[in-house]
Amino acid sequence: MTPQFNIFKSIDKTVLLLFLAMVTIGWFNIFASEYTEAHRHIFDLGTSYGKQLVWILGAFVLAAAVLTIDIRFFTSFAWVIYVSLLVVLIGVLFFGVEINATRAWFRVGGFAFQPSEIAKYGTILALASMISRTRVKKPDISARMKAFGIILLPAMLVLLQKDVGTTLVFSSFILVLFREGYTGGLVLFFGVVAVSLFVLTLIFNEFIIIGALAAITLIIGFLMRKKSRVIPQLIGLFMLLAVFVYSVDYTFDNILQPHHKARIEVLVYGGADLQGAGYNLHQSKIAIGSGGFAGKGFLQGTQTQFNFIPEQSTDFIFCTVGEEWGFIGSLVIIGLYTSLMIRLLYLAEKQRSVFSRVFGYATTSILFFHFAINIGMTIGLVPVIGIPLPLISYGGSSLWGVTLMLFTFLKLDAHRFEMI
Repeated sequence: MTPQFNIFKSIDKTVLLLFLAMVTIGWFNIFASEYTEAHRHIFDLGTSYGKQLVWILGAFVLAAAVLTIDIRFFTSFAWVIYVSLLVVLIGVLFFGVEINATRAWFRVGGFAFQPSEIAKYGTILALASMISRTRVKKPDISARMKAFGIILLPAMLVLLQKDVGTTLVFSSFILVLFREGYTGGLVLFFGVVAVSLFVLTLIFNEFIIIGALAAITLIIGFLMRKKSRVIPQLIGLFMLLAVFVYSVDYTFDNILQPHHKARIEVLVYGGADLQGAGYNLHQSKIAIGSGGFAGKGFLQGTQTQFNFIPEQSTDFIFCTVGEEWGFIGSLVIIGLYTSLMIRLLYLAEKQRSVFSRVFGYATTSILFFHFAINIGMTIGLVPVIGIPLPLISYGGSSLWGVTLMLFTFLKLDAHRFEMI
């Protein structure tokens, strides 16, 4: 007789242990970030850390449920889940509540739920399904358009909610498309160029930027003068970049929300408006820097205990780690994330199924984007755009979304020798 398959013996223990460690560390840091003498009990359900415990217990139930589902469910219902979540994203525009100038939440009692966090999961399923069904080494323009369409639809709906941070998370799927041959290195290169030009145009006069681009174009044209077909392409590229540079000021002044503009100005111009848009970042740097090498100790952080940093249990949870656990604690958190992402990539490359491989890479890409941007926000490397630190920050929507991604991939990995 064939022995009965036991999922709990087959799942990757490294990812499971990393998940449990990070969720536990997150819970204690949320407790530290909101601890007061009036609410000293860690199980107080009237506090954020009490509510987070409920979300954590729900995440464990969700993880167990995912592990017991037949793997063919994910391939068979990928598009149903994706379309259903698009409908929910549309619904939140009409029936959702507004929190921090963003209409992206449904509120039930004392709990708020953000559908866009789960929409990332649905997008991964649809993208993995589409790529696995295409089965071509060199995707044509039609396949590329389908892939970008799957990503852009939920991204645009999230943007309508005025949630720029979550919208940008969908750009992380470009790494998956690059791995699967749907886009080349030029796309990544031009993405870096576009971001660089955007920042440089805010710092310098646009005529200086255009002049520099013209000089670079002339130099490259001179060096490649014997290849006559390249010259028109260079001129066309120069004109395209020039139009982009001219559009930066208009975009900055007329499209971005005031608080988005203020946060970009803080990043570009340094210590601007320390009592306004730059306050969070300024206090964040003080908190992390004051932790020193070994930190001030659990519940001993002055910046944390006196609530100098707004949104500390969510977007700025890394400040609590830096202040109370210092450089050592920060290094541990970075090490845990790095280990998790490396392990996920290792497992993704071992998959026989294209669906499973794409799912693994997409999950890793989202984790990397959140990890890099969130920590970058707290130390002033990127603008403050409201990106939580997965598994560490307070928030049930983010926790459940990441739990779905991780445990679905663990389920797929446990059946890696099956072609789905």
